[in-house]
Amino acid sequence: MTLDATLDPALRSWVDSANLPGADFPIQNLPFGCFHPADGQLARCGVAIGTQILDLLEAREAGLLDGLRAEVVDACGAESLTPLFATGRSGISSLRQRVSALLASGGDAAARARAVPGLLVAQDAVRMALPAVIGDYTDFYASIDHATNVGSMFRPDNPLLPNYKHVPIGYHGRASSVIVSGGPVKRPMGQVAAKPEGPPTFGPSARMDYELEVGAFIAGGNALGHAIPLAEAERHLAGLVLVNDWSARDVQAWEYQPLGPFLAKNFATTVSPWVVTLDALEPFRVPARERDASDPPVLPYLTDARNERAGGFGITLEVWLRSAQMREAGEPAVRISHGDFTGMYWTMAQMLTHHASNGCNLRPGDLLASGTVSGAAKDSRGCLLELTWRGSEPITLPNGETRGFLADGDEVILRGWCERPGAVRIGFGECRGQLLPAG
Repeated sequence: MTLDATLDPALRSWVDSANLPGADFPIQNLPFGCFHPADGQLARCGVAIGTQILDLLEAREAGLLDGLRAEVVDACGAESLTPLFATGRSGISSLRQRVSALLASGGDAAARARAVPGLLVAQDAVRMALPAVIGDYTDFYASIDHATNVGSMFRPDNPLLPNYKHVPIGYHGRASSVIVSGGPVKRPMGQVAAKPEGPPTFGPSARMDYELEVGAFIAGGNALGHAIPLAEAERHLAGLVLVNDWSARDVQAWEYQPLGPFLAKNFATTVSPWVVTLDALEPFRVPARERDASDPPVLPYLTDARNERAGGFGITLEVWLRSAQMREAGEPAVRISHGDFTGMYWTMAQMLTHHASNGCNLRPGDLLASGTVSGAAKDSRGCLLELTWRGSEPITLPNGETRGFLADGDEVILRGWCERPGAVRIGFGECRGQLLPAG
């Protein structure tokens, strides 16, 4: 594997907090995001470095980005990352390389950057915004362990439907209700039924759940009517984020047949604010999941040698929960799930290629999500539906509270990071949300 100089494990930054062991945002990461410098001010684009943010507008105004493509420089003055994503992977990579030079210890570029007042702002002094203007949002169902667990609850003898191993299953979510980490989520109202045949009643969902997912923002995109070959798919991926696809399980159980999820999932989806680029993830590539000998062959348009060899990403994922009672007592959140992203049945590239295979046009800033990330072990299940087996096996929190599903006031925190010998650990930050009462 040949890595560029921005990923050199020996590289250090003049921003001291980026050099601390275990930091999510060392100089080898440099994820992109958007932030409001102060209440009432428009959002700006920035790059996370340690506990700080490099303000890309300030960098542009100081001439630190001169020499980059004009559309890349212009995008650094936008209120979202969508214009940057429109420049494609090459535009994103060129900007990341320039920022690395500005933030690295030593060198003329770093000396110029350090002399610019206001170039850095503290992350804890700003309010984060959605990374992009999301035109469309599609959620997949790419974890075979999750699909098998959920399917076995309803079809014990045949948990996976016949198409699962042939096609990346997905549904179109609601882009307007995607929110950035930290935003509250109100318990939704909906139709629920005590029996599969009904009749339903209308009221607050009693079975609220989270879903631990990984999302990808689209870069570049394709024209309507033109597919994206699998070998070219990653050219259209800007980077990855953490996603919590909040779900009302009782509403879902009543409404999902025959056309799939609707109101049970479109009321809120939370994303982490920092987009970790595929360049930063390069050291943490892993092979796509090896399929069982009994599995059917994948159709040719979803097969590519590089995807099989290195289409996955080694991302460790965790879910933490803090109840209202724990918060009032000053108690920390507790980890309730620990898994990883390596066991997905379909890769992000395969999801993208399948999405565009019929000529559907993907646009810069569109969001794709993996679906719930679960593993074979019980403690790696990525939602309460699985972890508590539809509420029949509640989990017990350290203070004695139990949960089959989420209670009002519960705060769910998703965390993710990558690490391996010979590479510097990088993180995704947090994807956080608190459930509020209905009404």
